[in-house]
Amino acid sequence: MFIQTEATPNPATLKFLPGRPVLESGTLDMPSKEAATQSPLATRLFGVANVGGVFFGSDFISVTKTGGDWQQMKPAILGAIMEHYMSGAPLLAESAQPTDAVGDEFFDAADAETVATIKDLIETRVRPAVAGDGGDITFRGYKEGIVYLNMKGACSGCPSSTATLKHGIQNLLRHFVPEVVEVRPM
Repeated sequence: MFIQTEATPNPATLKFLPGRPVLESGTLDMPSKEAATQSPLATRLFGVANVGGVFFGSDFISVTKTGGDWQQMKPAILGAIMEHYMSGAPLLAESAQPTDAVGDEFFDAADAETVATIKDLIETRVRPAVAGDGGDITFRGYKEGIVYLNMKGACSGCPSSTATLKHGIQNLLRHFVPEVVEVRPM
């Protein structure tokens, strides 16, 4: 088994590509050891010193560190991923629920058409780019011209996430949806 690694814009997060599907649908963000009980692989990864977060995408695993050096951590993480896949164990515990773009959203029913356009732009133009960087971004709400988004995986806590939101996503949404005034993280 050959596992590739890719740097992300977040220096505290590294993206691991096992060369096979990770999640069939949705994403799963496990920002703590307690949340990792949803997955035997995530539990194994949190057993590596300085691992502070694990995120599963369709074909990648993002690991966020709390300290330490990637050169020292990477072999243990690669070993944990390889052991997991070679064991044949399931990726998720039976109780685990990957998240999709739909969740506890808020917006006024009168804005439904605007929200549909915003969600379409996020799904087709933003999420694929963000997944390429080892993270995910989902729509949370829309109120008075402000779009609220949730950033996960490598995007959560990334030093460049504010620039991504303000200069990238906000400009894109304003271009196609003039009612959008601002984009904020949740």
